[in-house]
Amino acid sequence: MKTGFYAKLAVGNMKKNGKTYIPYLLTCIITVAMSYMVISLSRNPGLAEMAGGDTLSLSLHLACWITALFALIFLFYTNSFLMKRRKKEFGIFQVLGMEKRHLSRVVWWETVYVAACSLTAGLILGIALDKVMFLLITRGIGGEIPLGFFLSGTAVWETVVLFASIFLIVFLHGVCQIHRAGPIDMLRDSQAGEREPKTKWVMVILGLACLGAGYYIAVTTTNPLASLLMFFVAVLLVIAGTYLLFTAGSIAFLKTLRKRKSYYYKTRHFIGVSGMIYRMKQNAVGLANICILSTAVLVMVSSTTSLMLGIEDILNVRYPTDLAVYASKCPGGDTGEMPEAVRQLQQEKGISVRGEIQYTYLMFSAICQGDTYHVDRSAPLSSVDSIHILMFIPLDDYNQALGEHETLEEGEILLYSNRTSFDEPVLKLFDRTYTVAKKLDRFIGNGLLAANMSSCQFIVVPDMEELYELNALQKQALTDIASDIRTFYGFDTDAGEEEQVEFYRDLCSLFAADGYQATVESKADDRAGFMGLYGGIFFLGVFLGVLFLMATVLIIYYKQISEGYDDKERFAVLQKVGMRPEEIRASIRSQVWTVFFLPLLTAGIHLCAAFPMISRLLALMNLTNTWLYVGCTLVCYLIFAAGYLFIYLLTAKTYYRIVSK
Repeated sequence: MKTGFYAKLAVGNMKKNGKTYIPYLLTCIITVAMSYMVISLSRNPGLAEMAGGDTLSLSLHLACWITALFALIFLFYTNSFLMKRRKKEFGIFQVLGMEKRHLSRVVWWETVYVAACSLTAGLILGIALDKVMFLLITRGIGGEIPLGFFLSGTAVWETVVLFASIFLIVFLHGVCQIHRAGPIDMLRDSQAGEREPKTKWVMVILGLACLGAGYYIAVTTTNPLASLLMFFVAVLLVIAGTYLLFTAGSIAFLKTLRKRKSYYYKTRHFIGVSGMIYRMKQNAVGLANICILSTAVLVMVSSTTSLMLGIEDILNVRYPTDLAVYASKCPGGDTGEMPEAVRQLQQEKGISVRGEIQYTYLMFSAICQGDTYHVDRSAPLSSVDSIHILMFIPLDDYNQALGEHETLEEGEILLYSNRTSFDEPVLKLFDRTYTVAKKLDRFIGNGLLAANMSSCQFIVVPDMEELYELNALQKQALTDIASDIRTFYGFDTDAGEEEQVEFYRDLCSLFAADGYQATVESKADDRAGFMGLYGGIFFLGVFLGVLFLMATVLIIYYKQISEGYDDKERFAVLQKVGMRPEEIRASIRSQVWTVFFLPLLTAGIHLCAAFPMISRLLALMNLTNTWLYVGCTLVCYLIFAAGYLFIYLLTAKTYYRIVSK
């Protein structure tokens, strides 16, 4: 046969299978466009000129790798569905005399056509949207919008190489499927899975156990640092539990419905439930994929949106004052000299000052075991939860900073916990036992501790003498890694951001020249870096959310088409024996509603269970406004549910058209 014959046959096959090929082709085009955009954005020279651009560039490079992995897995998955739907067609070709090598050539030309269309249209779309996306990111993080158009030849080449490799892998997989099965096996493949599956209660119990364990970890892990470590464990358990429950639990659920005579023995329910039981073994994985992808979309979009909308709250937690200095001993003096040096510079530069805060503190880490804190380099570490930061300040400094009038007797302390609470009546440290006279509701702002992932205990001691004694004891215990007593001085100002940044740089120069051991912070100077960080996270979350949403839509669409072709002959028989069209519609609605919305409902349950852990992870990034996250999560779920319903209505029509022909 001539080569042109296979090329023409491939075109004819793609036209004939347009209902499955067109969505696949559109998905490939969008995936190519999005891959080009993220690769091009990561190499855009405009990022280097933006404040916070380094952080954003790092996020975009991470997105490149994730997008490449997603494209490989997703296109491989969707092509596998196409090949499965066409096995009967390939079997007929072989019966008519075509050899497997001839079928391989047809598949090759189909792959070439898809790759050529996808790369051409995808790159054109990606290049057209690249500038728009860059402008949106720049505007989102508050940067200056540059002029000009950037076209990355490197990004074009990398995108072509990436997708050429993916399509080659997809082609080789298709050829393997053709050569692995004979014509009879291909013809019979469409009848696979028609035997009623057994209810595997062991899998159901195991799935419930995995899901319960994942939920338990998410709800009970209170330490943000531990949440970071246990998050992936909980995710893996929930994914495993979801697959097990959809595979075995869905069959058990449908069989339970069948046993309910009042529900099952109705025309619209009888046909739907009986049909789904036989096919659930092959459909369960698709439903589980929809559920997991839906959960991923909701978690990523809601959390990253919360971070972006809460950027001002995050900055206020991390930087309690507009400018702050943390200093240890000055050369030839004590920490008390530092505030005077700052005040003198304030007068020289003529910068306005309001809301001054000044206090002396000592801070070091310890291992918590019950009511006792161990400060020892060889202290046993039972868990990450047990690592605490202890911050001590004298009573006079606390009262002056917050305008309080607290009093303490010898051996008494005031205590405030920022994350993990300390609920014991006494606190034992070194050779001392302190009575907790009062648990505080608020404490002096300290940005360095807000940035620390460990739980912190803020402790007010009676006087400076106690602070000096604790300092000597911790230096003896920790030797070369011991801390020093430091002074914090912070203030707000009515000066503009540019003036604040200029004063911040003057402060840095002052302390560097005089040899101070000081840390200087400016909210205005670090704002751009935070905007770049959270802007990059937001873009990454929304970008991956769109990718996963696209995958979810396509899986739902292919699932409906697959079930439509599986049910076509069955409904044709029912119509011949007298079933009316309206009864068919009612049966279809019952069938789709029974299982179709299970992934959405389960994703909502996953989202609720993950809420405590995600909230604590957001606290690591200084987002303590829980109600903002609640609102973002609720809005995202409602919008997603509305979109899910819209997809259902569209795919249900496609399903009905297939079975009613």
